[in-house]
Amino acid sequence: MPHDAVHLLLTLIPLEFARRVVDELTARGASNVALLDLRGLTVIADHFVICSVGTGVQMRAVRNAMDRELTKVAGVHPKFEGDFADGWLLVDFGDVVVHVFSEDARAYYRLEQLWSEAPVVLHVQ
Repeated sequence: MPHDAVHLLLTLIPLEFARRVVDELTARGASNVALLDLRGLTVIADHFVICSVGTGVQMRAVRNAMDRELTKVAGVHPKFEGDFADGWLLVDFGDVVVHVFSEDARAYYRLEQLWSEAPVVLHVQ
């Protein structure tokens, strides 16, 4: 396989995984899901997935999906920080970082505005 083809394949894998994250979030009722492309802007991650949930039950369902379903796909266990009481759950898969917010916390932290230079790959209301 030519070097350019290998490089292209490696750069698509995090994006494909991020799209899978979006699918899992929307399947569990998360709203206003945004997938941002951070490549070239930071070394923190290649992609952020940002969404809102309305209840603690919903946030736990999202956390469980990230831990069970997406761990199988990613091949690694994510690191978790926060919970619904904090208004923000962060799920770190390495190249893809997921931010699950309560509505109030999302309005307060405004991650999309902080990362406004990042192209929006996908936005699901």
